[in-house]
Amino acid sequence: MAKRKGGGFTGVSRNWQRGKLRWRFKKHVNGVKVIDAYIDHPYGSDEFKAEYEALLRGAEKPVFSTAIYGTLGWLIEQFMGDAQYLNASDIRKKTLRGQFDWLKAEAGKWPLDDIRTRHVEHLMGMKAGPSAANTVRKNLSTLFNFAIRKEWLMVNPAKKAMARKENDSGYHTWTEDEISRFLDRFGPGTKQRLALVLILCTGAARQDVIRLGWQNIKAGRISYRRGKTGQAADLPILPELWAELDGLPRDVMLFLNHGGGRPYKPESFANWFKDQCIAAGLPHCSSHGLRKAGATRLAYAGATEYEIMAFLAHKTPHEAATYTKAAGRARLADGGMSKLPSFHELQGNRNSQAIENKGE
Repeated sequence: MAKRKGGGFTGVSRNWQRGKLRWRFKKHVNGVKVIDAYIDHPYGSDEFKAEYEALLRGAEKPVFSTAIYGTLGWLIEQFMGDAQYLNASDIRKKTLRGQFDWLKAEAGKWPLDDIRTRHVEHLMGMKAGPSAANTVRKNLSTLFNFAIRKEWLMVNPAKKAMARKENDSGYHTWTEDEISRFLDRFGPGTKQRLALVLILCTGAARQDVIRLGWQNIKAGRISYRRGKTGQAADLPILPELWAELDGLPRDVMLFLNHGGGRPYKPESFANWFKDQCIAAGLPHCSSHGLRKAGATRLAYAGATEYEIMAFLAHKTPHEAATYTKAAGRARLADGGMSKLPSFHELQGNRNSQAIENKGE
């Protein structure tokens, strides 16, 4: 197999495998190989450079395998040294580490060659809910696809595992009535009200809203980069948000903090906000549900999937489509039922009732 150095990228060599050109990166520290990975992008491209730099960062903090070669635990450790993992956001890596630790504890010694679909479904069955079970399936599929890319496996045994049916709605989406009840409970100038309005008007997730401050505001707009995906959001500031921000001191870096400027952690903020929901008589509500409420408002106002995508700082319009479809179904239902005579009778009764109430 012919091989020569890859030019200006140290550690990269050119490999021909079955007539296909691939770029291989190797890195040794103190004579020990800590990185051995293929970069499957055109040489010198932006994607190539990004993966190369991620591999270099991984080599600076090498992951030495403590597991038996060829086991699931070994595969996990190899994956955590690969650019696919290293390129993920810090929050995503933290989440994966916790999920991988569980896999290693339960099945880390299993030989890769012996793992079948039934074993994947067995691990899924060890989780209490459908979402957690499907996360196991998704993580195993990611690991096995990585092994196929490295040519350590030929098939992905998680691919045919039966996914569990989940609740499509996920977190409860706040209704307009629930938003009003929360605002009635916490008046203008309170931290609780500020937190709700910030999330509702920016679509910021909990890990992002806790980092927002005056440094994010310029020329009547608020901008930030989402921690989970790295996607940028650049939004106009709505009047209801300005009303809450206007009274805040300009020398405090974070709008939401413990006091004295001390920042929240995402988990501690979520727990604090959940306590405020309970105090307002809304124990089923959460900070994440406010993101969904903001997107729902946009959908019912006629926003497109791409407009909602920009509001939520998503990379694709896939998730935004759920909101536009729901709003579209409601509008179709209204349009269809408006053709019934009884629909106009109902509208007339409501208008009469509104006039009577106004007179009282």
